[in-house]
Amino acid sequence: MRKTPFITTLTLIGMLPITTQAAQDASEELRLVVPPWPGVTVKSEIFSQLVKPLGYQVEALEVSSTVGYQTLQSDEADAFLAGWMPAQQESYDATMAAGAIIDLGNNVVGARMGFAVPGYVHEAGLTSAAQLADPEIAERFERRIYSIESGSTVTDMLESAIEADTYGLGDWEGMPSSTPGMLSEVAAAVDEGRWIMFYGWTPHWMIPEYDVHILDDPAGVYGDNNGRSDVKTIVAKRYAEANPNLTLLLDQFTFSADEQSEFISAFSLEERDLEAVAREWLENNPDKIASFLEGVTTRDGKDARAAVEASL
Repeated sequence: MRKTPFITTLTLIGMLPITTQAAQDASEELRLVVPPWPGVTVKSEIFSQLVKPLGYQVEALEVSSTVGYQTLQSDEADAFLAGWMPAQQESYDATMAAGAIIDLGNNVVGARMGFAVPGYVHEAGLTSAAQLADPEIAERFERRIYSIESGSTVTDMLESAIEADTYGLGDWEGMPSSTPGMLSEVAAAVDEGRWIMFYGWTPHWMIPEYDVHILDDPAGVYGDNNGRSDVKTIVAKRYAEANPNLTLLLDQFTFSADEQSEFISAFSLEERDLEAVAREWLENNPDKIASFLEGVTTRDGKDARAAVEASL
């Protein structure tokens, strides 16, 4: 999806256009919605460390995405770096209709989600969720599908598909869990060579670790275009209006799916310290930092890039 230019976004929400050097922001604090997902956890920590030498502080609010949209509307949060669409479409649409948020576009290119299997299952010929209606295939999976937290949008999508008997799933059992809990089931199945069906997505370390393949999804259970997704940066409208400098940085803070998968792997799979993973990424990616900071200043109007380089 093409990102909406930040200047255009500002015009759309009734602000005066800004110059390449943004005006001083009203707040030194940014409250980020951070659900318990590795990708947004590391990404939010990278952003936190990036803006600290610019004169800002980040508070991470560890709540679900559904609650996160509510906090953006109730002035309890300022921004969210993991607006997965269409998985969160209902919450997004309601908050957008209330005039509470602006959408800065994708911050991850190449995201996708859906019914997932390990590589050896895919190699056996399972390539589409439509094949799950075959009784023999269903038995290989013991008619179980593992998913993430109960009440999450994607688990609701799965439960709706089971209720509607999409792909013959009417007699299947959804198995919601935490993300680590789900992936522990995947790891055990892979070790034993068992067939397992689960909710998968990229960017995530599961893709290279288990040679994960996301199945074709012709009925669009996980969204159109076989679950291809946008991962949006969502900002509270009132925050964007009062803080154009940091909002410009939020708009330019983008990654590829492969880039995000790398730091997810370091944090989740290798179980390295969150702050160390974020710090290492910043130290190793000066060109990306330069692109993030284009037109951005410190909160008091000084050279942002020089401030970050000095801190590293």
